[in-house]
Amino acid sequence: MTEQFPGRLLDLLETAGHRPVFEHADRIVTAAELLGTVRRVANGLRANGIGRGDGVALLLGVSPEAFAAIVAAHVVGARVVGVRPGLTARQQQHLLADTAFTVTDRTAATDTGTDTDTDTDRPGKVLALDDLLSAPDDGLRPLPLARPEDIARLIHTSGSTGVPKACAQTYAAMTAAWALRPEAWPPAVRALAARLDRFLVFGTLASQVMMEYGLLTLAAGGTLVTAGQPDLRDSIERHRATASVITVARLRKLTAGQRASPADLTSLRALMVSGSPLEPGRLREASDALGPVVFHGYGQTETGMISMATPEDEPGSLGVPPVDLEIRDPSGRPVPPGTDGELFVRTPGQSDGYWREPALTAEVFTDGWVRTRDLGRLDSEGRLWLTGRARDVIIVNANLYYAGPVERRLATHPSVAEAYVVGVPDDDTGEAVHAFVVPAEGHLPELRELRAWVTAHLEEASAPTRLTLIEEVPLTPAGKPDRRRLTAGG
Repeated sequence: MTEQFPGRLLDLLETAGHRPVFEHADRIVTAAELLGTVRRVANGLRANGIGRGDGVALLLGVSPEAFAAIVAAHVVGARVVGVRPGLTARQQQHLLADTAFTVTDRTAATDTGTDTDTDTDRPGKVLALDDLLSAPDDGLRPLPLARPEDIARLIHTSGSTGVPKACAQTYAAMTAAWALRPEAWPPAVRALAARLDRFLVFGTLASQVMMEYGLLTLAAGGTLVTAGQPDLRDSIERHRATASVITVARLRKLTAGQRASPADLTSLRALMVSGSPLEPGRLREASDALGPVVFHGYGQTETGMISMATPEDEPGSLGVPPVDLEIRDPSGRPVPPGTDGELFVRTPGQSDGYWREPALTAEVFTDGWVRTRDLGRLDSEGRLWLTGRARDVIIVNANLYYAGPVERRLATHPSVAEAYVVGVPDDDTGEAVHAFVVPAEGHLPELRELRAWVTAHLEEASAPTRLTLIEEVPLTPAGKPDRRRLTAGG
């Protein structure tokens, strides 16, 4: 039986020995040192009674020790929950509800962005990462304890419905995922891997995308480099980074900054755009300013990567999907090339379903396929083109926010009779929430109060940044609200 994740990563670190794998705060950490850190944390977790199947929440910053803690939690076979920054107290409590242990470092309280992030608010036992690091290093190669069917991690969606949905990924799925298997890399990933000499890590390792590209970097022989400052352009220049992940909004800023005042970005070889569609015009602008460095990935929390366009692909295309993909009509039948339909996919590392959400799981995970609820087509050469979304979502800073919960929350405000929200382009966040409101009789809603009303129950990013008061909502011939006419101004 093939050893489960993170077996390949442990083998890689053991073989790499004295090769630098992490640069952080003027420290260079070798593979052997990182492996030693994994051993210590794993031994510390075991000493605290953590083992196979236990729920472990990780509230950690970005550092070699945080990375090692994630790996160590998988070594002991835990069910790992990464907590990303920006969650409300209610959302964080939802994420931690099924965890018996929480591992945190000194930066976690400031990173989570909540005002109730104290040890007493976390369920179960709270463990300081520094204490786990003081555990002895036995020098032995760790032996992963999980079984294939065990849940390895819960990857949470953006929380647009009020509380994030948890995608349950098994150890078998993490073992089958492409990042640590060079022999299984599709052509686009192989082309990207060759450019990952120095991968700039920032934000949070709880990010599925950041973690997957981090693993790919290590498998490609590269080094993870933590950003020393928030400005991406300065960080690339200062650290001589060759690659990083970027949202469409940040790519726009980077392009504009480089045009206005060029920095020395000659080290840059790859920017992996994720989270939202990249318009061909924006891609051309970025290529003119930065060179042929943009890789455009398409995937979902439920599936991981579905397809990826390289700098050589035609703008607008997402390349040839290296996974099983079908375009289906509304009745569920596959359609021929060139025909639009809904995307259904099967990927090696896809989730098994939503944690403790059987009805929603049955809706999205069907007969081994994942229903993406995105619309697109395959051309005659097998390239994927997205044409729309089968669901009303707004993508803010690469996170998906459903329109429904925002509309329902707005409609409960005393000054609102009806509310509808749409996503509109925004240079700072990719998309922003535009609310169209029918006022309650005798009231005149203001944007400030509506934002506060939404933020009290949902994430701040899902609150409207623009407000238009209307007398009535335009309707489609079927009698449903016509959001396209709202966006078009009538």
